[in-house]
Amino acid sequence: MTLLASVVSCSRVRLFACFLRLGSQQASPLQLHTGASLAAKSYYEVLVLGGGSGGISMAARMKRKVGAENVAIVEPSETHFYQPIWTLVGAGAKPLSSSGRPTANVIPSGVEWIKARVVDLNPDKNCIHTDDDKKISYKYLIIALGIQLDYEKIKSLPEGFAHPKIGSNYSVRTVEKTWKALQDFKEGNAIFTFPNTPVKCAGAPQKIMYLSEAYFRKTGKRPKANIIFNTSLGAIFGVKKYADALQKIIQERALTVNYKQNLIEVRADKQEAVFENLDKPGETQVISYEMLHVTPPMSPPDVLKTSPVADAAGWVDVDKDTLQHKRYPNVFGIGDCTNLPTSKTAAAVAAQSGILDRTISLIMKNQTPVKKYDGYTSCPLVTGYNRVILAEFNYNAEPLETFPFDQSKERLSMYLMKADMMPFLYWNLMLRGYWGGPAFLRKLFHLGKS
Repeated sequence: MTLLASVVSCSRVRLFACFLRLGSQQASPLQLHTGASLAAKSYYEVLVLGGGSGGISMAARMKRKVGAENVAIVEPSETHFYQPIWTLVGAGAKPLSSSGRPTANVIPSGVEWIKARVVDLNPDKNCIHTDDDKKISYKYLIIALGIQLDYEKIKSLPEGFAHPKIGSNYSVRTVEKTWKALQDFKEGNAIFTFPNTPVKCAGAPQKIMYLSEAYFRKTGKRPKANIIFNTSLGAIFGVKKYADALQKIIQERALTVNYKQNLIEVRADKQEAVFENLDKPGETQVISYEMLHVTPPMSPPDVLKTSPVADAAGWVDVDKDTLQHKRYPNVFGIGDCTNLPTSKTAAAVAAQSGILDRTISLIMKNQTPVKKYDGYTSCPLVTGYNRVILAEFNYNAEPLETFPFDQSKERLSMYLMKADMMPFLYWNLMLRGYWGGPAFLRKLFHLGKS
């Protein structure tokens, strides 16, 4: 019996169990190689900017449309990271080594890797320029440059990370410092922050808070820990169903949440954090800490901010239904660098990749795109070392759940999905252009409803 036949023959409950077992397999994934290195050409039918999740996924999909020799990726980094797992790395639940692989091994076979940084986009002339003074032209351009971390917008960072007691799960250089600060905690304030900017994986700043609280309980340190979440936002989460569930956890675990508080300075030598009250600009508060987790301000990459493809805020200006650029019909955007009005997550990128694949297919045939992106995104809210609330929702902040049960409840099964199944899907399906989000699963699970 084929894998597909065996999956379809399962009941919904058995299907879920089968899926979890598939995700938890630890077999070494097949690797993709670029093969013999060729001299980079000056023109490609499809040029992809960025070698993150969106860029690699779309390159794999475009390879099947136009041939590997007609696709190139511009990406300077030697290592590709699965960043969603850094939440668990910062809490000591996963090793950092599990999150990265050589970029050369994830670029689709035969696709040209241009190891350089984009310094200029000229969509009026269908070309870009790189930091090694190369001009590259294209017929179709896919922008997948991600989001920029702006630690320096907080006074005394990033140099403050040289001190102990402070970490950040958003950088490969500082995520292990979070775990060290957690282990070294003795007593006092454990502070977790959320900046006054858009961020990728907006649930991550509070996930590490829940994990830290669980670690303190496990190690007997909880009575001596005052856990504080200072967020620039006015609510704990943007979807009411999940916000209500999180508020219950916050109350049950005696966590302190302060809204409209923005971190503006870290005095790492004194172990002090300075926050501005966004409701009263100029009013600040200094809080001492025994542990501090910083979520940095974020922004579009600098190269995009002044580019013709950007909107007034610097994000790639795309149609929210098709991901086609609003002014340049042969330019497309995907992921964190775009102005799509949904949360910036890997799950959103997966769903977008399927839509963008269809959009480009029709554009290449001089047809009008018809498949619409509904804003699907997902945030596995890790609330402990074995529990997750799986938030899934659309543009309208309405739940768009995959599984046939209430996903606002903490569940072990959802933790296993976050910790084991999703990395498996990411490396083996999504980066190869075969995973466009859970829409297929959602249909399967709901087929039996009557």
